[in-house]
Amino acid sequence: MRLESTPELEAFRQRVRAFVAEHAPGIKAHAGVRAPDPELVPAIRDWTAKLYAAGLLGIDWPAEFGGRPDAHPLESFVVAEEIARARTWSPIGAATLAAAAIIDFGTPELRQRLLPRIRGCQDIWCQLFSEPGAGSDLAALRTRARLEGEGPDAVFVIDGQKVWTTNGQHADMGYLLARTDPGAPKHRGITAFALDMRTPGVTVRPLREITGTTDFNEVFLDEVRIPVANVIGRVNEGWRAAMSSLGHERSGVAARGAELLTTLDDLLRLASETNVNNVAALEDSATRRTIGELATRVHVNAAILGLTQSRMLHHSEQPADAPLGKIFFSELNHDLVAFGVRLQGTAGLLSEADPAAVAGGWWQDAQLYSRAYTIAGGANEILRTQVAERGLGLPREAPPR
Repeated sequence: MRLESTPELEAFRQRVRAFVAEHAPGIKAHAGVRAPDPELVPAIRDWTAKLYAAGLLGIDWPAEFGGRPDAHPLESFVVAEEIARARTWSPIGAATLAAAAIIDFGTPELRQRLLPRIRGCQDIWCQLFSEPGAGSDLAALRTRARLEGEGPDAVFVIDGQKVWTTNGQHADMGYLLARTDPGAPKHRGITAFALDMRTPGVTVRPLREITGTTDFNEVFLDEVRIPVANVIGRVNEGWRAAMSSLGHERSGVAARGAELLTTLDDLLRLASETNVNNVAALEDSATRRTIGELATRVHVNAAILGLTQSRMLHHSEQPADAPLGKIFFSELNHDLVAFGVRLQGTAGLLSEADPAAVAGGWWQDAQLYSRAYTIAGGANEILRTQVAERGLGLPREAPPR
């Protein structure tokens, strides 16, 4: 692996850093992929629209929709890193995912109608993929779509339930997968749709989590009617659109790497300021050893990210890259924040509601949320199986004896 930043890319980074400092909508109080309080949504819409207008989002879009085809391939990573480094809000929702599907598979009419609204953040999107019985095994989804009518006035009628829908309570549009051919093999017979979340029959119910916040939701679909013009790609080929669009979302790993480096700095600061018997915790050899081990893993994570970027640039990505990176990050993130809570001793029991909580309770919230990272995007246990089968070529079943 050889990955060195160019002077042009470093100049771009400085421009992004200055833009974030001038326009960002303030510090994000909680760790992770979180839903904002309703009163923050207008400011985040405005911030997102400014990022698009400045050419910092949608960089790889077609030029006719505001993209910059001549941009350095790593610019989107730089933007994600700088937003994370500033601890401010990334654009909320699933617009990046939906836009990738619309650009690659949508009709010209669908692109003209929806892409400008994404760039202006007139529409916040949510991802309507996972279901109570179809999370890591997404192809097991059971939400049904049946066609009624013919021609341009035809509609698909949707019935089913989705869950784990982050920002669903704020969403204007949903990127929906539903089964249109129940008799087809598991990964076939699925169609992708653009759903107006204000359509009659759509019910969004926020779910209160262990953190005390409501970041994701249940979404119930009862006789929801979607125009046939809102199909993304071909009918019964939604799995292809979904997998392709998921492959476009790489910049999030850069943000997570920046988050780990920032958390490590905070952990060092916490250890130097936390006293045990009037002695800083950092003076304890066991504490220093643990922090040293965690710091090593943080830099290994950065190397994994660098390897992923290098392979992307050379078109040599491997099936195990994404799942390995996600497993390593999510488990390291948990260990970092859990150790931060342990350093606080009994004060680690205090939540953000207690004025005496360290750092406003950030560490406690981050530890509770850290388990979500081990599930979101595929549970780590499932991803380990993918690494074994797709990365190492191991058989799905043990050979007979």
